[in-house]
Amino acid sequence: MTKTDRFQLVGSLLRSNDLLTYKKQIEQREDIRYPFYDSFPGYKETEEAAIKKVIEEQKNQGITVLTDGEYSKSMWHLDFLWGFAGIERYITDHGYQFKDLDGGHFETRKDIGIRITAPLSGKNHHFLTIYKELKEQAGDTDIKLTVWGAAHAFTELAIFNELYGEDQVYKTKEELKTGVLNAYKEFLDDYKAAGGKIIQFDDCLWELFADDNDSSFFAEGTAGLEDLADEFVSINNEIADYGHQLGLQVWTHNCRGNYQSRHAAGGSYAAIAEKFLRDQHYDRFFLEWDDDRAGDISALEVLKDRPDVSVVLGLLSSKTNTLDDEARVISLLDKASSILPKERLYLSHQCGFASCDCGNELTQEQQWQKIEQGQKIAKAYWGE
Repeated sequence: MTKTDRFQLVGSLLRSNDLLTYKKQIEQREDIRYPFYDSFPGYKETEEAAIKKVIEEQKNQGITVLTDGEYSKSMWHLDFLWGFAGIERYITDHGYQFKDLDGGHFETRKDIGIRITAPLSGKNHHFLTIYKELKEQAGDTDIKLTVWGAAHAFTELAIFNELYGEDQVYKTKEELKTGVLNAYKEFLDDYKAAGGKIIQFDDCLWELFADDNDSSFFAEGTAGLEDLADEFVSINNEIADYGHQLGLQVWTHNCRGNYQSRHAAGGSYAAIAEKFLRDQHYDRFFLEWDDDRAGDISALEVLKDRPDVSVVLGLLSSKTNTLDDEARVISLLDKASSILPKERLYLSHQCGFASCDCGNELTQEQQWQKIEQGQKIAKAYWGE
C-alpha cells in the first residue's frame, strides 16, 4: 500500500460479476422504478455487500477520499435524476453516440429516456441512503458523493430533449430551469443535514463550447452560443454557491466521455478556460489530460489568481489495461507546477473506471495496479 492524499480517485470502480448480473437486467427493462430493488430479489443485498467490499478495498489501498465505487449507480449521471420525484425513465430507440476505438461510431445502452411527469423534487433521494451507509463504513476516512452537474442535466432536459411546452409539466424553459435548480438545492439541504461535507458534480459538456471540437455547438453556428455558455456557467455557479452557503466543499469533474474505454468528443481546455475554469465557482477541478485532445496544460494559467482552488490532473488513463507512461506524467506535472503552486495540484486518472455498469476494458486486478501506480507516482513527486 502506498498512501498519499496527492493521488485521488475520480469516483467509479469496476463492478463485480455478481453485481453485474443484476445491472445488466436493469438496462433491458422499463417497467421498473429506481432504485429497482423491488424488481430483483437479492439485488439490494448483493449491491450492499459489493459496496462494503469496495470500501474496504479502497481503505486497504490507502485511498484518502472514498466513494461507494458508484456501485449503487447504473450510469454516472441518470441515476441522480431517476431519484428525483417527477421523473420517469424509459428505453429509447438509440443510445448516446461515442467514438469507437477504430474511429467509427459507437452507441451506448438505450435506457436513457427521461420524462417529466410532475414538478421535480430532490427531497428524500436514494443517494442519501447510500451516503449514510458509506459514511458509517468509512469511519474516519473522508468520503464524497458524486452527482450529475446541474447545468449538464438542465441542458439535456431542456436543449436536447425539449421537456417544456404547453403539453409539459413546465411550460417554459425558465420554469424548467427553476425546477431543476430547486430540486438540486433540496437535495443539497438533505445532504448537508445528513452530515455531507464534499459534493462532486460530474460534467461532460464543457467541450461542446470549444471551437476546436469538431462535435461542438460551433458545428451548427455560433448564434446564441455565448448566451448559452453564460447560462450554463450561471446554473453551475448558483448550485456551487448554494453548496458553499451550506458549508460544503464543492468539487467538479470534467471529461470528454468515458464508456467501455471510448470517448465522446474532443475539444481543448484552452478554448474554454476563461469561462469554464476561471469563472466557475468550484473548490476543486478534476480535469482530463490523459491524451492530446485536452490541448496544452498552459490552460491552467487562468486559475493563477484563484489561490483557494485546487486542480486534480487526470494525466493517467482509466481506459487502458496497461500501466501509464510515467515519464509523460512527470513531465506534465512539472509543467503544471510551473504554472500553479505544487501544493494546489493532485494526480488522478482522467475519469473513473466504470462510468456506467459495463466498465472500461480492463480487469479489476489491472485497475488496482493502475491505481497503485498513480499512488506511487504521486508519493514520489510530492514526497507526502
